[in-house]
Amino acid sequence: MNRRNLLGTGLTLLLGATAALTAGCGDQAGGGKPLVGVDYPRSDTDFWNSYIKYVPKSAEELGVEVKTTNSQNDVANLISNAQTFMSQGVKGVVMAPQDTAAIAPTLAQLESRKIPVVTIDTRPDTGKVFMVVRADNRAYGTKACQFLGTKLGGKGKVVMLQGGLDSINGRDRTEAFNECMGKEFPGIKVFGEATDWKADVAASKLQTRFASDPDIKGIYMQSSFALSGTLQILKQRGLQVPPTDPKHVFVVSNDGIPEELKNIGDGLIDATVSQPADLYARYGLEYAKAAIEGKTFQPGPTEHGSTIIQVRDGLLEDQLPAPLVTLDGAPVAGQPTLKFDDASLWGRKA
Repeated sequence: MNRRNLLGTGLTLLLGATAALTAGCGDQAGGGKPLVGVDYPRSDTDFWNSYIKYVPKSAEELGVEVKTTNSQNDVANLISNAQTFMSQGVKGVVMAPQDTAAIAPTLAQLESRKIPVVTIDTRPDTGKVFMVVRADNRAYGTKACQFLGTKLGGKGKVVMLQGGLDSINGRDRTEAFNECMGKEFPGIKVFGEATDWKADVAASKLQTRFASDPDIKGIYMQSSFALSGTLQILKQRGLQVPPTDPKHVFVVSNDGIPEELKNIGDGLIDATVSQPADLYARYGLEYAKAAIEGKTFQPGPTEHGSTIIQVRDGLLEDQLPAPLVTLDGAPVAGQPTLKFDDASLWGRKA
């Protein structure tokens, strides 16, 4: 072989090696980090803004590179954002679909491209994902029921400000609350008000309900989106009084944001269920990274104090702890609660 052929052969080998190296790095972002697309479901509530704040911190701790989008509580935006992620070459996706039925075709498309998906906070009605990371939303409804039923002595009227019933979360919380009330506190009348997770709708419906039933004695807000409007209505009606006052309306919220914890301490609301925004961010990314690395999981206890359950064939859900938080931390209906200033609550550290 002459010198020119040797040079040509050497250049070909070098280019081939470079191409192979580049192809081998395709599964990683810069610096060898796996690239994960994270869609934020909305940024108009304190809970989701807290989650958004925790994502980059968790990504840095886990050694993950993230691309982010925000679907603004619109499944059409989420579907479009998923297309963007695919064009960006992400190797995993973390999302929180609020419409848990309409996302199925997008999940199928991601699966066909071998891009694993982790959903946080919500579980798709159909379709496959690598892992669902959420707390037991039926337990949310049950805990709120037991708190209000106990405080009201099993009598009176309560309003449940439901989220969106197109979401598994809204359905789980609603069904569990109603089932618990019917079984354990049949003397309590429940008014369910669907709000589609919208603060203005919640405030309007609560105002209307008080106009027709001024003797309401309990309110269950399925999320802190309704917090500000609820407090404003109670104040306008002269009902922001201590629990020892017969006019007091017992209020249970759901999220555990800093404002709720402060409100409990100030006597403005009575309890909340602390939904773990920090753990959603961490374990959403951790499971996405694990999926990219080819790891698998089985039902059972985890090393981080939760339990993985099998929801249906091929679908696992890591149910993270979500305690009921009260003013004094005393048990309710035989179940433990945490005091509002407990240092372990993410809302105290946010």
